[in-house]
Amino acid sequence: MTIDYNVTMTVLSIRFRRPGAYDRLKRRAHQGSESISAVGERLIDEGLRMEAHPGVVFRNGPTGRRAGLATGPDVWEIVGLLRDLRDSLEERVVGAAARMGLAASQVRTAGRYYAEFTDEIESEIAQNDEAAELELAVWENER
Repeated sequence: MTIDYNVTMTVLSIRFRRPGAYDRLKRRAHQGSESISAVGERLIDEGLRMEAHPGVVFRNGPTGRRAGLATGPDVWEIVGLLRDLRDSLEERVVGAAARMGLAASQVRTAGRYYAEFTDEIESEIAQNDEAAELELAVWENER
């Protein structure tokens, strides 16, 4: 493990007033073999993102935690389709919504999240592309 000593760390002391909140945090950290600080930081960051982008939630997947619509696919899936479609932005939004069985407002929610966290979503799209290429190569090799 490499430690980057150039990373700025901020320390936050929290008093838990809600009964059981700290115990739930501690249990969650233990279940995932993570530190309490790591779980707390992740949950605070995700909570702030969900508050800023209503309709977006976070879930586990093969590549780790990722943003998705509460009642739909992952944000990277929607953005990937939006990028593949042609026409005006509004026509792409309507087209993506129709293809994915979503409301146009849900596609816009994913687009707004992407606009703020572009690097994160681009990384997820790239990881998916790499996995798909690998699976295709394996499939072709087996034929």
